[in-house]
Amino acid sequence: MSWLGDYEDPYEDYDESSVRERPNPKANRARSKQRPAHEDAVTGIVTAVDRGRYTLAVRVGETDESVVTAARARELRRQAIVAGDRVDVVGDTTGEEGTLARIVRIQPRSTVLRRSADDADVVERVIVANADVLLMVVAAADPEPRPGLVDRYLVAALDAGIVPVMVVTKTDVADPEPFLANFEGLGIEVWRSSIDDPPLDELHARLDGHTTVAVGHSGVGKSTLVNALVPSANRAVSHVNAVTGRGRHTSSSTVSFKLGDGWIIDTPGVRSFGLGHVATANVLQGFPDLAAVAEDCPRGCAHQPDEEYCELAIAAAEGRLEPRRVASMQRMLATLVAARRQRFEE
Repeated sequence: MSWLGDYEDPYEDYDESSVRERPNPKANRARSKQRPAHEDAVTGIVTAVDRGRYTLAVRVGETDESVVTAARARELRRQAIVAGDRVDVVGDTTGEEGTLARIVRIQPRSTVLRRSADDADVVERVIVANADVLLMVVAAADPEPRPGLVDRYLVAALDAGIVPVMVVTKTDVADPEPFLANFEGLGIEVWRSSIDDPPLDELHARLDGHTTVAVGHSGVGKSTLVNALVPSANRAVSHVNAVTGRGRHTSSSTVSFKLGDGWIIDTPGVRSFGLGHVATANVLQGFPDLAAVAEDCPRGCAHQPDEEYCELAIAAAEGRLEPRRVASMQRMLATLVAARRQRFEE
């Protein structure tokens, strides 16, 4: 007899298997990784991004387009959606006020223009997708042109497989030829533009049918040029600060505008363009003749003038390559080498 006396345990005949579990339909339902096919989705082009809302141009019929506002589907929350992206959308695509469609797929990109915050940062920031022309806008003066920044534009374009072209503005203020001499031999298309007489007909003909992304230092007249090409754009413009010589950021967002049968994408003005993500080989690939010669360089060659065994320098000295073309490439690669050095020193 235990110290409990004649006490009998009422649960003596029960064990864990006797416990009744409350059914939970959600927990017991088999999960599926299959997602709806969205066969009824329509394709749109992202023209602007603003705080989680995306403005799309969606084709209606053969020629018309509607402007649609959309949000991204939950499964796309970790993927960047940028201007120029081709996306599939479902829901209300009429574009009527108050409607909201949903982006369910991002179509494969043909090109991606990227930059990092600085040279020590290897995290890529996607700026624009599916562009095939990079329009570099540079001022001949006010503010002074920066060859190093243009080198960075060129490196980013070549890395992305985008064709770079250049417009030099304010040529009635200063002679652009000393600046353009830095890029002799690279075969870059260049247009010269005065303040009051930009070459609109020539640019329209060159950019029609292409997706063009316009980049430039603040205050060079990039948004002014976009407004001239697309009068309905109404991009904000400003003057250069007389004290600092710097332009003020006026375009605060990336926006696409219809230009003939193509698009022109205006980006915010930048004073730096990080290259922490770019590989040297990708830059050389933009110039097949130089890349072929550089294949014979010793391993680890940075293709700089002071490297005794660099095949580019040897070929330029022997006349097998145009010296000015090699010099321009060496300066571009020096920019990339400096970016690498900063990243490793951080």
